[in-house]
Amino acid sequence: MVEFIDALFSYAFLSRALAAGLLISLCAALLGVSMVLRRYSMIGDGLSHVGFGAVALAAAMNLAPLTVAIPVVLVAALLLLRFTGSGKLKGDAAIAMISSVALSIGVIIVAKADGVNIDLNSYLFGSILVISESDLWLSVILAAAVLVLFVGLYSRIFTITFDETFARATGVRTGAFNTLIAVLMAVTIVLGMRMMGSLLISAVIIFPTLSAMRLCRSFKGVTIAAALVAVLGFTIGLIISFVWGTPVGASIVVVNFAIFVITAIIGRIYPEKH
Repeated sequence: MVEFIDALFSYAFLSRALAAGLLISLCAALLGVSMVLRRYSMIGDGLSHVGFGAVALAAAMNLAPLTVAIPVVLVAALLLLRFTGSGKLKGDAAIAMISSVALSIGVIIVAKADGVNIDLNSYLFGSILVISESDLWLSVILAAAVLVLFVGLYSRIFTITFDETFARATGVRTGAFNTLIAVLMAVTIVLGMRMMGSLLISAVIIFPTLSAMRLCRSFKGVTIAAALVAVLGFTIGLIISFVWGTPVGASIVVVNFAIFVITAIIGRIYPEKH
């Protein structure tokens, strides 16, 4: 076992992938709790499609992917908040509209662009080879921001998640809070899609919360359990990918689904939640 662990960490790219992936998974799970409970669970899927369109545009223009993807995904997240907040367009409809248009634009750009020097398949399906040292430092900064947000604003997050109208009436600046969540979610998705792929990143936002909800009743319990499930699912998925040579993003999703099935069974056997 010790020899296996030594071999696992003898590769620098794998060590970076493990560290960055754990932090991204943690952030996705914490942000995902509020998103899932507010019925915005597919926002990760929508924004990841926007991210792919932005990466395709950056590839066509020979620009750094992150310098284009982060601001574009951030604008898309803010637009989604504006659409859903105005009440003129339902959240799921807005997500479907923006994601389908962005993905279509990305496909058109890829089809028409010549001399693209970025492996776009790695952004679609994920790759542990693309995680750089700068990605790791961005992940550290992002994780610190999300943890500070949850610790410092826990009571407000709880109130806004379950009753945004009441929170607004009590003086909580829900608009500023939603904007902050959008910023953190946009950065999380852009960093995560490099490893998980734009087609799979939403799984690490949704599955940990769904699994946690099968075991816990309180918001605090769901949040803690979701974070643990996300870390466990990513670690096992990465090890399976390394040992069996399977795609890392798909491996992590399958492991998260397996954890969801197990927690669902446990929830049925022991229906009393804590």
